[in-house]
Formats: sequence, structure tokens, C-alpha cells
Amino acid sequence: MFEAAELGRKISREEFDKVAPGLRSDLLELQYSLREADFPVVVVFAGVDGGGKGETVNLLNEWMDPRWITTRAYAEASDEERERPEYWRYWRDLPPKGKIGLFLSSWYSQPILDRVHDRASQFEFDERLERIAAFEKTLADDGTLVVKFWMHLSEKAQKKRIKKLEEDPLTRWQVTDKDHKNFKVNARFIAAAERAIMHTSKGHAPWHIVEGEDTRYRSLVVLDTLKQAIVRHLEARTVAKAVTAELKKAPKAKAAPTLLEGQPSILSSLDMTRTLSWED
Repeated sequence: MFEAAELGRKISREEFDKVAPGLRSDLLELQYSLREADFPVVVVFAGVDGGGKGETVNLLNEWMDPRWITTRAYAEASDEERERPEYWRYWRDLPPKGKIGLFLSSWYSQPILDRVHDRASQFEFDERLERIAAFEKTLADDGTLVVKFWMHLSEKAQKKRIKKLEEDPLTRWQVTDKDHKNFKVNARFIAAAERAIMHTSKGHAPWHIVEGEDTRYRSLVVLDTLKQAIVRHLEARTVAKAVTAELKKAPKAKAAPTLLEGQPSILSSLDMTRTLSWED
């Protein structure tokens, strides 16, 4: 599944600088169009450590108006969150209509990690994936645009990326013991990720696998994919509104006569003019 995201594709700085200004302008215009829309946008980022999830989220906040973007990342559930339904902390963070929500380490992270580290069986993992699919279907049924990006690196590129981050004093903090632990079970992680993607990539909430080795390539793919998704959803909602309005205006069709219409019945044979005096 991930072979297509391990081809080492790159974009030169000249190509990036040529496309970036127009793309940024389009995204800003779409963002202001969204303010009047009747739906929110939920963008989920997942993938391997070092794949550029955080950097891409930072770029979106830089390129677009952050006043209309909510960014959420999740760690271990707090005592307050464990006392409530599992998805409570996600429900309360969902963006309102007209806004974009960026989600890191969200409802996919813990199920995948639990499967990788044998804290959940295959059956339990599949059950949690079904729960995720139902959750996203509920959002989509309410009109929410759900866009999901899986940021991928080959094992070699991931090792190189982690080493580069550790060598720079300004980025060393981004690499934790958890990252090294996950890297050691990379094959299991990829297997769990493939199963998660196959079970939860639906028409209303598709996965987009992005090669994350080259920063400029990764950025353009994510930004352009998000742009196209918003454009299509805005158009679809506009068409749906127009169709609904036309249906409301159209005269109601007269009900077709039934087979018994016009035939005598017990009620039609009754004499409805008969009376009874008060004394009787």
C-alpha cells in the first residue's frame, strides 16, 4: 500500500515558489467562503514519526487565517476524560460551522499503538476501527467535510529524519524515547496502519497517503488536496441546497387513485340523514 509513497519524489525551490503564492491566495479565499458555509472542515493528520505532521499543521496555520482554525493534539487521557465516554474529548473539540479543525494524535493514534504493542487483539483493533468509521460517518452525515492525511516515510528515510532532528539542538526535543520504541517495531506499525486505512478509507472520509521525505513536495500535496476537497464540498452543498429549494417550490403531486376509489363501501351505504329526538 505504501510503495507509492516511497519513490523519493521532490519539488525544487523554484517550482515551489512559482506555485505557492497562487495556492496560498486560493486557500485564503476558500477560508473566507467557509465562514458563510453550513459545515465545518475536519482535517486529520496521522502517520509515521518524522513524517512532517507537525510541520504541515504549522504551515497551514501560517498560510491561512489562524483565527478560523482550531488545532488540537492529544496525549494520554486525563482523569477527567477517562470518567467520560472515550470520544468525549474529541466531541468537544470539533470545529463549529465555518471553521477548520486540524487534529494530531487523534482517534487513530491509540488504537494503532495498542495493536502494535500487543495491548489489543486483532478483533479488538477491528472493533475500534469500526467505531472510528461510524464516528466519521456521523460527522459526514451532518455535513462535515472530513479529510485525512497519512504522512509516510520509508524506513530508511525515517531513520535519516530522526537522526537529523537529533543532531540539531533546536529540534532535538522533538525526538522522544517513544519515537525510538516505535521505530524498532516499524514493520508491525506499517501492518497496523495498512489495516486501519483499508477499514476506514470511505467515500465520505478518504485517506490521502503523502510521501513526507521532501518538505516542499509534502506541503504542496497536502495544501492542494485540501483546497480541491473544500472546493468540491462547497459545490456539492450549493447544489444540494438548490435541489432542496426547488423541491419545496414544486407543487405536490396528487395522490394516485387507489383500486377501491369510487367503489361502494359500508360507510357510503349508511343513511346519514336519520335523526333521533331528545325524548327518544
